Amino acid sequence: MSSIHNVLLLGGSGKIAQMLTPLLLQRSWNVTSIIHNPAQVANLQKLGEGHSGKLNVLVRSLEDVTSDGQAKSIIEEAKADYVVWSAGAGGKGGPERTFKIDRDAASHFIRASVATPSVTKFVMISFLGSRLSKPAWWTEAVWQEDMDTTRKSLQQYYEAKVAADQVLYEESKKRKDFAGIGLRPGFLTLEPAGKVTLGKTTTAKGGASRASVANLAALLLENPDVKTSWLDMLDGDEDPEAAVKRAVAEGVNCAEGEPFY
Repeated sequence: MSSIHNVLLLGGSGKIAQMLTPLLLQRSWNVTSIIHNPAQVANLQKLGEGHSGKLNVLVRSLEDVTSDGQAKSIIEEAKADYVVWSAGAGGKGGPERTFKIDRDAASHFIRASVATPSVTKFVMISFLGSRLSKPAWWTEAVWQEDMDTTRKSLQQYYEAKVAADQVLYEESKKRKDFAGIGLRPGFLTLEPAGKVTLGKTTTAKGGASRASVANLAALLLENPDVKTSWLDMLDGDEDPEAAVKRAVAEGVNCAEGEPFY
């Protein structure tokens, strides 16, 4: 039986977050789910029914979090020891809102988490193409295709996410008792949870089931030995429990090759 944990889930109304919430509650963990639309509270509270963990849904605007102090107050309100970032502007509101949420608010929560001794894990849901440098395990053709497609079509999103991912990696290294984990799926789908490819993928293209992303996030939070790292992820052929154990045991880190690695 695992210890009871208090998880702060940022972006609780998103598809991955709604799949992750019951996975955390069924472990007897408590979840504080942060959403911005009061109309969604009742539906989200239904996710807490029939589980031993407690669900608390709070309405807060991440767009209005403009300092580490504001982020820290939400972390303390949730009494969190684990934090999951599954939020994002979702392309709504133009580039300014994307940077406000995906880069700035995310960075405030990262720094506030590292500055809060009770918080020991932070899982950031990012995406596979969020990197500054070509990784050694990608061919030049894979790298070029990623730059020509992902970056051109999602330029502001890419810039915001890669900035937040760098903050998570660098800030997490300040504490030995803190794991900042970047979970970096490919193209998100609504396929059911299944087997995965976790770690250094040979391609930047491919589908990633949202349900599998949620499952991996829960397994990474649950793993007592996980360290600060980036883990790329696609649908694949490895059992998710085995994939997490292997990646953690081998110290897989897809931040390898980045300027700040």
